[in-house]
This record gives sequence, C-alpha cells and structure tokens, in this order.
Amino acid sequence: MFDVHPSGYYAWNKQPHSKRAKANQRLTGLIKQFWLESGGVYGYRKVHSDLRDVGEKCGVNRVYRLMRDEGLKAQVGYRKPRHRSGESHIVVPNRLQRQFNPESPDESWVTDITHIRTHEGWLYLAVVVDLFSRKVIGWSMQSRITKEIVLDALLMAVWRRNPKKMVTVHSDQGSQYTSHDWQHFLKVNGLEGSMSRRGNCHDNAVAESFFQLLKRERVKRKVYSTRDDARSDIFDYIEMFYNNKRKHGSNDLLSPVEYEKRYQERLRSV
Repeated sequence: MFDVHPSGYYAWNKQPHSKRAKANQRLTGLIKQFWLESGGVYGYRKVHSDLRDVGEKCGVNRVYRLMRDEGLKAQVGYRKPRHRSGESHIVVPNRLQRQFNPESPDESWVTDITHIRTHEGWLYLAVVVDLFSRKVIGWSMQSRITKEIVLDALLMAVWRRNPKKMVTVHSDQGSQYTSHDWQHFLKVNGLEGSMSRRGNCHDNAVAESFFQLLKRERVKRKVYSTRDDARSDIFDYIEMFYNNKRKHGSNDLLSPVEYEKRYQERLRSV
C-alpha cells in the first residue's frame, strides 16, 4: 500500500530505538512517577524541579513536551472566592524586597497557604516562618480556605514569639491577606505588612520552599484517608522533625531550633 518492499519494512522494524528515544522513554517513566506521587497535582515546572532534585539533567521544555505527549497536566487551580461588589482590598508594598536572611530572629516573617489531598477532601495549611532560622512559628489547618486560617497561624506566631519590636510579615496578594481583618490584626499587634508583586512567586520563595520540602519529604510518601490523619502527620513533621531535627544549609546545617539556641548563647556570651 505504501510502495515499500517487505524486506525493507522488516529491516526498519528491527532497528533499535535511538539513544534519544531510549532516554526519553526512561525520563517519561520518572516523570510519571513524580506526577503520580504528587497526586496528579504537579505541572511540568514542579515535576522538572523534582527531577533536578534527584540529579536528572534535563531542560524544563523537554519535560513539558514529554508530559504533553503523555497527557499529564497540572491540577486545575481552585476557583477564587467571590467577593461582594464594591468590597475593597488592601494591597501594601513589597517591603521585604527578597531580603531573606535577617541578622536576628523576629525581624521578618513570611506566610503562605498550601493544600493537602486526602480521601475526605482538601486540607488547607497556613504557616508563618521566621526568616532568620527558617523555623515554622505558626500554623493552622482547616478544611476551608478562609481568612481565619491565616489569622490563626499568625496569632500562634505572635503568641509564641511575643516580639518586642516591629516585625515585617510578608505574604502574597491572596484575598485572605488583603482583607481588612488581616490588616487590622497587623496594626494592633505592632506588625508591618509586606506583599509580593502580583504573579511573582519568587518574592515569597522561602514559604514556597518549605511547602516543597513538606510535600517531598512527607506528604508525597503518604496516603491520607481523612483530614485528621493529615493534620496529625503534618503536625509531626513540623514540630517533631522540621523545627527540631531537620538540618538546613542556610543554618550551617543546624535545625531551626538549634540555630536559634546557638544565637541566644552567643548573645549571652558577649
């Protein structure tokens, strides 16, 4: 039908795959593994990040093409809550300006929200991280993504740290952080707001980094039947492992708790 001699067809059919084809086949297997471990949530950029973490050297565009060919896509984002007509939102400048390494505790905190998949439905997690030590100083978990979840996390941070000076609290421009209640809480507790530029996730890179660690080191290794199962396991990761034991390159390979402890010891010895 194609005017090809049978011997020529069989010779072509027996040819081995090219090195590039074999490499793509192997890489596609890894891509599927990381995509499935994310619960079908990750897009090509985060899958590419996972591949780099395990030492794979490949371009992000190559990952995009292979995922497209396999029909693998990111989880569609949540629809943002609808706001009443005329409701105002408060956006403040980016005062942090990516200054992620302050010289002492309680100078700058960052906060953000992520979601955890369970068989019962989504569980939302809000955290507050002190940039000095990368310690999670406040957190809240709820089944709905409302302004209360971020207020509860910040309330825990204020209660635990009881800062004696003004702290810069950096967030994105999500509706929970642009609410009047959020701004009022900052004001009455002597805190100063700061916000990422719209659509620029790098302005809040430390909070994003914590969530990536949480998901890679704990969440992606688990299957949570209920939200309570997830709450218990995430509490264990934050309070038992991450804050107290996990070594950080930015902390001279010390845990956040140990890094702050040694800082206080240096102050007392002066």
